[in-house]
Amino acid sequence: MVGIVSYGAYVPMLRLPVGASSGRTKPGGPERAIANWDEDAVTMAVAAAVDCLRGRDRSGVDAVIFASTSYAFKEKQGAAIIAKALDLRRDVQTTDVGDSLRAGTNALRLGVDAVKAGSAKRVLVVTSDTRMAAPRSAMEGAIGDAAAAFLLGDDDVAVGLEAMHAVSDEIIDVWRAEGDPFVHGWEDRFVVEHGYSKNVVEAARGLLQKAGIESKDVTTAVLYGPDARSHAGVVRSLQLDPASQVTDPLFGKLGNAGAAFTPLLLAFALERAKAGQRLLVVAYGDGADATLWRTTPLVERLEGQRGVSWHLARRAELPSYDMYLRFRQLLATEHDRRAGAGLSATKHFRERDVELSLHGQKCRRCGTVQHPRQRVCYQCFAKDDFDALRLSDRIGTVKSFTFDMFAGSPNPPLVAGIVDVEGARLYIQMTDVDPKEVKLGMPVELTFRKIHEAGGTPNYYWKSTPVR
Repeated sequence: MVGIVSYGAYVPMLRLPVGASSGRTKPGGPERAIANWDEDAVTMAVAAAVDCLRGRDRSGVDAVIFASTSYAFKEKQGAAIIAKALDLRRDVQTTDVGDSLRAGTNALRLGVDAVKAGSAKRVLVVTSDTRMAAPRSAMEGAIGDAAAAFLLGDDDVAVGLEAMHAVSDEIIDVWRAEGDPFVHGWEDRFVVEHGYSKNVVEAARGLLQKAGIESKDVTTAVLYGPDARSHAGVVRSLQLDPASQVTDPLFGKLGNAGAAFTPLLLAFALERAKAGQRLLVVAYGDGADATLWRTTPLVERLEGQRGVSWHLARRAELPSYDMYLRFRQLLATEHDRRAGAGLSATKHFRERDVELSLHGQKCRRCGTVQHPRQRVCYQCFAKDDFDALRLSDRIGTVKSFTFDMFAGSPNPPLVAGIVDVEGARLYIQMTDVDPKEVKLGMPVELTFRKIHEAGGTPNYYWKSTPVR
């Protein structure tokens, strides 16, 4: 049986009230998840993948499939960056999938097919989106940022795939053209009636018929939805009980996360899944695809995953709508404070193990851990006698810090300092942190983020963030 071996999720810590652009907000009102200024589809994908692979041997991953509609590069593979940041094998197969809201579930199907065909034993599928709608548009309040990851295989399966069904449709409902930063949509009623509702219901019914079951036989339904009202309409059409059979679509808590939305809701459903349950998963975009999954006893023994609930509870509100616009470079009079000196492609190539995989080194003679790499151990002076050691998945301790009000950050002060990781001392920035909570000895974990976008090219490195 082929299916999900492990899963992970990531939701940015920052929240923006849905009515922030007009000033009409109230405490506890609807909100959406917003990527920080140093986050994008790749950094969130890495975070979700780290959650998925927590406690697992990364050398067993044979392929990485990355799905996104908002990945920064049009000609440069995101899956390769993710594989390097995760410190996977050099012979791992990497693939990007995009250009549709169904990219995430399409990637899952590609991963399943690869395992079934025998071309890969373990496939890591990661989907992530940071889409933007035009400022103060109706669509803006519905969009959120998030990522989800799944490890697929044919043994130790926690959730097995039982059936698949898909329908394809040509409709101009939601789109983004080449070079356009904003997602656009046609008239809402047209989009819902002729696009979303029709296709999702058709795909779900086709799957149920193919599997020989009825709606009442489904334990949990995970359904894509553009808004709460349209989602509820599809639930009624499929004769599902919204209280007991349907996963909360998180409207007003997260926002529509594009290609990552349906996979993220699947990860959310798995947090509470028990053995022997059937899960119906339906995604939408230029048609719809539906999959039927059955949980095994292993689903109850998945440990270590933080999941969606942990991320939803870990939240901080953006202080203003203008700050959101600054994070996205949407203020016409604002220069980009995120940019720095351009990155040398040659230096990046030489240092990619250190910068992306965050390799330190451990002396074979005395065991001292050091970073960055060097030829001579500063403890025992042994020369060229080291083993590489991945530091990105270790917990560190703050040894010193500073608040810089003049550095290139759209949300000063920029917090940076020395972090001790396994004895190695790293000078790195901090992120997702209130300066008031920073203190010496504070435990921190490492998170993959953007450093700057000089020349329009995002450059990535690791930062520290408080262990929460």
